[in-house]
Amino acid sequence: MTRVPGLDAIDWSRPWHAPWRALGEPLASQADRMGLVAALNVAAPPGGPCFVDQHDLPRGEAYEAFIARTGSVPTRANVHDFFNGLAWLRHPALKRRLNRLQAAQIAAAAPGAPRGAVRDALTLFDENAALLQAPPRLLEALCQRDWEALFVRHRAAWADVRLELFGHALLEKLVQPRAAITAHVWIVPAGIDPLAARLAGSLAPDQLAAKPFLPLPVLGVPGWWAANEDSDFYRDATVFRPGPKQTAALGPLF
Repeated sequence: MTRVPGLDAIDWSRPWHAPWRALGEPLASQADRMGLVAALNVAAPPGGPCFVDQHDLPRGEAYEAFIARTGSVPTRANVHDFFNGLAWLRHPALKRRLNRLQAAQIAAAAPGAPRGAVRDALTLFDENAALLQAPPRLLEALCQRDWEALFVRHRAAWADVRLELFGHALLEKLVQPRAAITAHVWIVPAGIDPLAARLAGSLAPDQLAAKPFLPLPVLGVPGWWAANEDSDFYRDATVFRPGPKQTAALGPLF
């Protein structure tokens, strides 16, 4: 059995990890006792994904293609793969959808061909996406990268925001939070609950190729980080960067 270094550094009370706590905290405890692969398989529901050691991935076979072919997720004993396994347990339908789209892109590509826009976008979604529902004025400010409007002038409107981090690399990075950590936001239309529900059935290659992601420095979210109570926090241009207008991202995603 190989223990997973770094699991004890996860603070499940943090707002970005708290939604994952009910599954993640006991899983981390189990992983320390029996190893990550075994703990994930114990936690997986009937018909859910199977987890195998990374060494079971045949040399030369793409990771995503192996999952699609076998239904098994190669897993290493590290925090990154802990959060990946946790995402498979919490959002299995969406993870399967992402995997099927990846596998289809791999199967359709000529040998040695570059990954392409769809595969790159799928990887961004899987690794670093955050799902967002928000009032139109906040979405407009986010599209414009008008950080003062988004986080200061319309701060009270965040009471009506629903934000869920999905990407497992994003969750991993936030074990050691720093201001520069930025999510790739995917806007979920109002009225959809839970946020990942319809994405699992409707996420499409043409949407992904357009890369309708919006950057969100997650420690800027009101209530998520004590330092952002001071509006000067948002004046760090190395984190809250100006950018071009992206009004197309406000169009329908379904």
